[in-house]
Formats: sequence, structure tokens, C-alpha cells
Amino acid sequence: FQGEGGDIVDGFIPKAKAGVGYKYRSSELAPTLLAHKNTVETDQESSLVQAVAKFCRVTKDRSLLDERIAGVSVRDRLGRAMEYLMRERMEPSRQLLWGATTVDWGDVQPEHEWGVELDEHSHRSIDIYDNAMWMVALADLATLVEGDREAARRWTRLRKVTQERVRAHLWDPNHRKFIPHLYLEGSPFPAGFDENAVWYHGGTAVAIEAGVLTRREVRSSLESMRDNVRRAGASSIGLTVYPVYPDGYFKNKGMGAWSYQNGGDWCWFGGRMVQQLIRYGLIEEAYTELKPMVSRVLQHNGFFEWWTRDNQPRGSGKFRGSAGVLGRAIELLRDWATANR
Repeated sequence: FQGEGGDIVDGFIPKAKAGVGYKYRSSELAPTLLAHKNTVETDQESSLVQAVAKFCRVTKDRSLLDERIAGVSVRDRLGRAMEYLMRERMEPSRQLLWGATTVDWGDVQPEHEWGVELDEHSHRSIDIYDNAMWMVALADLATLVEGDREAARRWTRLRKVTQERVRAHLWDPNHRKFIPHLYLEGSPFPAGFDENAVWYHGGTAVAIEAGVLTRREVRSSLESMRDNVRRAGASSIGLTVYPVYPDGYFKNKGMGAWSYQNGGDWCWFGGRMVQQLIRYGLIEEAYTELKPMVSRVLQHNGFFEWWTRDNQPRGSGKFRGSAGVLGRAIELLRDWATANR
């Protein structure tokens, strides 16, 4: 289902179930299915590259990269996905990726009742999440272009330059946080709203994974996240944002204050932050922050999509994203414990 220009879809379903309002995409390679793409996002291509890299690392089997889909190798298709972002989603002056305005890593824009399609009402912006995911993917792709040293050097250089641009345009050294959005044609929010006061937990976690912050900045970010959780009355650093966007700022009713991506508590990203704390040697902190996430999974017997401020489960109870990041965090802690007996 990769587009002619290299773009990657979100997913695919049987034709008979394609009833939601996406602009579906068909493929001769899978005639019984239709694919869909949320166009406000700029993370599908980066996500796929990361997924393939993880697969190759875990299985130690790189033969997938040489498989050919409609005559093009998977390795080359991953390169095409990155080229798509550079051609279609790169803002020329700052050379950073743009997307529609969403909350942190979210996929819902404020200007529409559903909010998943770029349209004439969208406000384009640059944010940390899209660019951090891009940097992680660039580093991964450099490891996948086996035998092509020039390609590996190219992706590595681009990752390094992107990090410098992120530090220059998105990092606020005075407040020791990332700004929420760098707008290209104005903000969708009221003029009196101080959006720069909003803290983005998820994008910060991925930025740490991408190597953007120093160890001192990682520790400072954790302290800010902990303070946000206390102020919010939330349960874990999986809290998406603080303070939240007020009711009415999003036409999608599911994006009201303290709901879903606007103040919901997601293990899917809290677990990623825990993994980075382990990576930076903040072991006691990682263990402490993991406990409330694991405890509620056990209490409610499910890996739920997200949690309310008062720790009630919402969404699917079999959310694989949550299970994956928490399981990996536990593995990393066990590895550390084994190495430090």
C-alpha cells in the first residue's frame, strides 16, 4: 500500500468493513483490502522504519530487507519513505518536518469534528515528536542500508543536522522544555492562550530516545514531568500534557480537557520515558516511575489504551503499544539487575 511517492499508510482492513470516512487506498497486490492514512500525522514513515529495524535487531534476520514488493526491495522502499518526508513534509527555511497541529504525539487536529484529514482549515506546524521520530528512524535506516556506506553516511549526517536544528528551533533553554509548536501560518488557538506553558511528555520522551538532550536535561525533564503529575493529580508520567488545552479548543468532543490525548495518561509513552531513564542510568527513578503503570495493569487485568486522572481505564484493554513498552522496560531493568549483582 506504499504510495507512488513513498508515503506509508496507517493500516488496512477488509473492503467490507471500510465504512469510516477515510479516503481509502486500494492495491493490486492486496485486492480484498483497503488502506487508510491519517494525513495530519507525520510519523507513519518513521514508525515503519523503526519497526523494521527492531525486527532485524531482535530476530538477527535481515533477509526481509532483500524481499521485493512489486519489484522493489524492502530496503529501497524504506529509503523511499524517508525521501517522501524530505520532499513533501520538510519546511524549507528551517529544514524540519511539519504536520497539522495536534496535541503532542496525537493524531487529531482542532479544526474538524473528526480531525484526521489535512484540509483548508488546518494549521501547519513543526513539533518535537515528528522530528524526534524522524531522527530515530534516520539512525535506524543507517544500520539497514547494508553495504552502501555512502547511504549510511548520508542518513547519519542528516540525523546529526536535524538534531542541531531541533535544538535551535524547538528547545527552550530558559524553561528547559520543548515548545509545543512552531507555526507556519498562525495558531488555531485563541490569542490569549499561552500555549508555550504547555509541557509535552511524549515528544520529550522520544526526543531523549533520539539523543537530543543531555543527561542533566533528561533528569531536569523528569523532575518537570513529576511536578506536572502532582499538579494535575494524575497517576504516572504517562500524562500526555500539562496544563491541558481547555474545553472547546478542539471540535472533536473526545479531545476535551483531561481526555484522550489532551491530559489522558498513556503507558504507551510513559513506558518509553522509563526505558530512556534506564538508558541514562537513572535506575531508581525508572523503577519508581514504572510501578504505578504496572500496578494498574495488574489491578484491572488489561493493557488499556489510556487512563483517566483518577486511574480509570479507557479504550481497548488489549493495547499492544502499552504491553510492548512496559514489557521492554521490565526487560531492561532485569538486564541492569543481572549486570549489577
